[in-house]
Parts: sequence; structure tokens; C-alpha cells
Amino acid sequence: MGWFWADATPAAQAAAQPADSKRQHHPAAASPPASCPMHKRTIDALTSVKPSASAEAPSCPVPHGAPFANSSPSSCPVPHSDRGAPSDQRQEQGLLSKLNPLNYMFHSISQDPAPNQNYALPTSRDPSSIPKGSGDGNWEYPSPQQMYNALLRKGYTDTDITAVESMVAVHNFLNEGAWAEIVEWERRFGKGLARGWEVSKRGEENAPLELRRLEAQEGGRREQPTLIRFQGRPKDMTPKAAILQMLGRIYPEKFGTEPPFDRHDWYVGRNVNGQTKEVRYVIDYYSGPPEPTGEPVFFLDVRPAMTPTGAVERLMRWGGDVWWRASGGEVRENNRKNGQS
Repeated sequence: MGWFWADATPAAQAAAQPADSKRQHHPAAASPPASCPMHKRTIDALTSVKPSASAEAPSCPVPHGAPFANSSPSSCPVPHSDRGAPSDQRQEQGLLSKLNPLNYMFHSISQDPAPNQNYALPTSRDPSSIPKGSGDGNWEYPSPQQMYNALLRKGYTDTDITAVESMVAVHNFLNEGAWAEIVEWERRFGKGLARGWEVSKRGEENAPLELRRLEAQEGGRREQPTLIRFQGRPKDMTPKAAILQMLGRIYPEKFGTEPPFDRHDWYVGRNVNGQTKEVRYVIDYYSGPPEPTGEPVFFLDVRPAMTPTGAVERLMRWGGDVWWRASGGEVRENNRKNGQS
């Protein structure tokens, strides 16, 4: 996932379900190809032995990690950090300097066929429904040819070229599903915690009705969130995913599930009193058993990161639903309606 591009290329303009996750059916009749790097498992954060570097294959060909995490300011203009550094480290620093900081991808990937490529791939790019934080339109997905070139550039030389179009379709489909979940979360909490509680206090089953009622009272105007930037972090298991894996080992019948095959952090622009506030969302991507018809199934666990505000939002949504059901809220409401009739 995460195959958005901030810079357009002129020639191309033409198993148990994890908690709180949403089920996504891909429209294709066949499962995604096994060669697709997005289906590599997330590294097991509970394993004490760290895999060797050669064994760590990222689940997505997006260059992951924080390129500036190890940088430190210095009053001396001489770059001491490179002195005596291994050659592969200097090469990695040179690579990172070529990446787009909005998505940690190369600024541009060629639309030209790769050397010895004997199978033609489309060069058209599909626009997403996700607005850019910069305000200049929506993010675009790569063409199959661009994706294939990027895979080769990242070392995935064994990629089945005939499966690339399906891989692009799956990636685009999952990104659209993740954005739809973020938009719904922003509809609920984007205008403050008090309004979010009004939507959440009667449980998840009544939340859509409450949300429509409040939006009608507000004149039906919705604030559209934007995607400022994003980062793939397939080797960093989220605390929630790690806890689920631990519970799955203790209670496999109830919590047993495969680890997520990818993780993304999306930085979303939320309009707060005319000012853009950056809200980080965390997305875990899970694969589920395929449908009897062969359609692949995915589960997306989308939620705000555990910042103070994000933690309160998650607690309100989860706690409101649990309290409504545990306290018999539906029964009380039905009794009140019957008494009034």
C-alpha cells in the first residue's frame, strides 16, 4: 500500500478478525499474487532474536523508516557524521536524499519499459479520492509500469510481470478503504470531543443516525480532511497488534490471528477553527481467509495514534459502545418509546 505520488510525471498525466477492523473484499476473483511484496509478514515484535538483515524483506517496496531520525544539529559546518562511516551507510544516506519526504518514494519513476521487458504494461495512472494536504488536487496512484520499475529498483527482480496490474489494483483498493475509514472518524471527532461523544454515547449501531442528525442541525456542511503525508512502517509492529499476537498465543481460539502484513502511518490535516491540525492515524493491514468464491478478504484496523487526544477519541468510541450494550441502553430506549406510545 501507500503507492501515492506527490510529483506527477508529465508523460503519465493521461483466523480471527482483529478488533475494530473493517472487512474489505477485493473485487478481483483471484487472490493477490504471492510475489506481491505487500504480503510479506510484519516482523514479529515479540521475538527476542532479531532476524538477519538479509532476511528482513519489507512488505511494500516503499522505502520505509525515518531518514532524519539520527541527524543532530552541530555548530561546526564540517559534516563529521560521514567521517569513517561504512560505505553502505553513506550509500543509504545518498539514496534517502533522493526520496520525496511526503511519501518516502523516489520523486519520479520512469514510465519506460525495463531492460529486457517483453510484456507491455499500462502507463496510465488512476487518481485517488484522497485530497492532498497542499490543496493542489488529489494524490495519484502509480501506473503498473511505474510500479514494476519501482519493484525492480528495490530489488524485487523475481516479480511476475503479468501480476503487476492486479497488484496495483489491490494496493489502490486498500488505500481507498483506509481513507474511507479515516473520513468517517473525522466526521465524528473532527469538530471536537464533545461532539464526538454525542455521536458515540449510544453505541456504534446508533452512531450513523446520530451523526446524520447532528450534521443536519449544522446545515449539512462537512469539513473534508486531507492527507498531508504518509509513511510505511512494515517492520514496526504497533502495540495493539503486538498485544493481539500475545493474546493469540495464550488464547488462540479467541484471539488467534496472523500478524498484519503491513503498517502505515498517515498524517491527516484536520480543520480546527480555520487552522490545519496534523493528526496521525495508524493502519494495520491484515489478510483474512478468502471467500468461497475465491475473492480475497482484508481487514483494516484504522485508528488515531495514541496521542492524548487520539487516546480519548478511541476511549470514547470503544467505551460508549461497550457501556451502551452492557447497560441495556437499547432496552431502556425501547421501553421509553413504548411508554410514550
